[in-house]
Amino acid sequence: MPASGAVTRSTLRQQIADALRDEVLAGRLLPGQEFTVKQIAEQYGVSATPVREALVDLSAQDLLDSDQHRGFRVHRFSIDDFRGMVEARALIVDGVFGRLEGERPAAQAHGTELVSVRRRAEEAARAARCGDLNILIGYDLRFWRELGALVANRYVADFLHRLRVQAWVFSVPFLREETEGGKWLWNGHEQLVDALTLGDAAGVRAVIAEYDDHALKWADRLESSPR
Repeated sequence: MPASGAVTRSTLRQQIADALRDEVLAGRLLPGQEFTVKQIAEQYGVSATPVREALVDLSAQDLLDSDQHRGFRVHRFSIDDFRGMVEARALIVDGVFGRLEGERPAAQAHGTELVSVRRRAEEAARAARCGDLNILIGYDLRFWRELGALVANRYVADFLHRLRVQAWVFSVPFLREETEGGKWLWNGHEQLVDALTLGDAAGVRAVIAEYDDHALKWADRLESSPR
């Protein structure tokens, strides 16, 4: 976990939390997998205190479960949990983007920032079309994070980011087992940015609705497939 400048306990704590979250998102730490503070501290060559703090932070984000006697384990989300994430996300996003109707297009107010969002959209959509899950996750999360910063306040944007991380944590193990995994990787990022740039509120909401419907259909497929 290289860092420039002085590394404080606070930044080390965040670096460890980010590194472990990335391990979970990459599928290298699987749902139900257990580990201790000591194991993680030895793995990264750091003291136990910032590791424990990082693990507590991840537990607060519902990515880990804490057991007083056995340490920590990666949280196992259910299909119903995933549906709940999608439905909660849909309610909030519909309200956020609904405010675009009758307002000045966000692109006019945030032209410079929208350039960066468009780059993320292009990279995320390209990775999804290629079925490259490793590349897609990072760009997808950054795309939605930057987009959220343009149209929502910080508290809403942070909550939506947390939901998307949880949704990816649920999805990754299943997508890696899918023989047609690429088919279920949503790639409408560019269409969303196009609609937003034009100030087309109805178009924005239509793309978002398709995005949510895509996720729920995948959940239905998972539930009906033998595992």
